[in-house]
This record gives sequence, structure tokens and C-alpha cells, in this order.
Amino acid sequence: MLSSNTEIPDARDDSLAEDRRPLKTRSWSVFQRIAAWLARSGVSPNAISVSSILFAVAGAVGFVLTAWFESSWAVRAAWFMAAVGIQLRLIANLLDGMVAVEGGRASATGPLYNEVPDRISDPILLVAAGYAIASNPTAGWAAASAALMVAYVRAIAASVGVGQLFLGPMAKPQRMAVLTAVAIAGVLLPSDWLVWNVGDWPVGLVEIALWLITLGCVVTVARRLSVAGSFLRTRHEAPPATPENT
Repeated sequence: MLSSNTEIPDARDDSLAEDRRPLKTRSWSVFQRIAAWLARSGVSPNAISVSSILFAVAGAVGFVLTAWFESSWAVRAAWFMAAVGIQLRLIANLLDGMVAVEGGRASATGPLYNEVPDRISDPILLVAAGYAIASNPTAGWAAASAALMVAYVRAIAASVGVGQLFLGPMAKPQRMAVLTAVAIAGVLLPSDWLVWNVGDWPVGLVEIALWLITLGCVVTVARRLSVAGSFLRTRHEAPPATPENT
């Protein structure tokens, strides 16, 4: 809940609150204050959601530029740009829901704005990471495809009555944490340290991270499908409701 000394109306949509990803950062006072200020300023949650795409694009540009620059400081700056873009994207994802629910500014189209920008931002960042230094485009496209599958399974599970399944091991926060970690490694480490030769085959840190994301997404899809399948089997096997057993 936002700070009690704000002037935000105490209106909230319980269904939206229940469908949100559980995040500890939502209770941090700094984000509560920012969300309160945004709500008072009249900024719509939908606009915040769209801004997350712009931050993702900035992060993606940073990844791509790491392979273009020759100056070590320029490369480090590009890695830093990637890390900041990812984190700003996540902060926008956090604040749009806080302004909508706690700030009482949820709109009829909010669910669309909550989901569609994420489906754009994830592939942008993951594909771009495949074109960074110490990476591989195939790994980036594979990770992006797997991430979309994770989101698709969550949507299918919700549509059949299971509810929102946010379990991992490679849900959106974990995917972005891995990308941020490799970007920070790029800032701190010399570029030569980001690539190793396995026999005659060069393997980069970012490429390894992207394959780990892909594998983690496959496991995540399997876990979510398992939970959804168990729910549907239980519902199918349950006796029909009758006056005698209700």
C-alpha cells in the first residue's frame, strides 16, 4: 500500500492485485513514494507500461554496441547502458501495477498494456544480447523464443482456470537478473575475459547465459504445464456438484 500521507484515492481492483506477480520490491518505500508521485501527477499506468519498451530498447542498443566499439571504455559504457536499460524496464513494470492498483488508476485496457509490452521487451533484450560481444545470435533467438513460450503457458493456464503461474526457475525476473549480471560483468571485466576457448570452439559468457536462460525456460514451461495438468485432472475427476454434496 502507498504511504498514508499521499493524496491518492484508496481505490483498488482486487482481481488485478491477485493476478500480480508477488514482488518484495513492491513494499520498498522508495518505489511506494515514486508510485504515489506518479499517481498524483496524473501519469497513467498504461504510459508507464509503454515506457518499459523504450527502456528495453535502450538496453538492447547497449548490448549490440558492445560488439561495435573498440575502445574499452566505450565497451564498458555500452555494457552499463544495457544493465541500466534492463533495470529501468523492470522498475517500469513494477510501477505501472502499483499506480494502477494501489493508486486506484486501473483502466479497462490495463491488462493489455500490462502484458503486451512485456512480450515485446523480452525478445528485444534477449535477441540483442545474442549480438553482443562474447555471445551468439542463435542463443539470443533461442532464449527469446523460450521466454515467449513461458509467457504463453502462463496465459493458457490462466485461461483454463489455474490462475497466474509465476513459478520458475526462469520467469521474467530471473531472466532479467541473468542478463543484468552478464552486463555488469562486462562493465567490470576486460573483454578478453568474457570469451574462453573450449578446444577450438570459442564460448562467450553472454552466450552461456543465454543458453542457461533457454534451458531454464524449458524447465519452467514443463513445471507450469505440470501444475496446470494436475489442476485440470483434479477438476475432471471431482464429482459434479449436487444438492447432496454441496
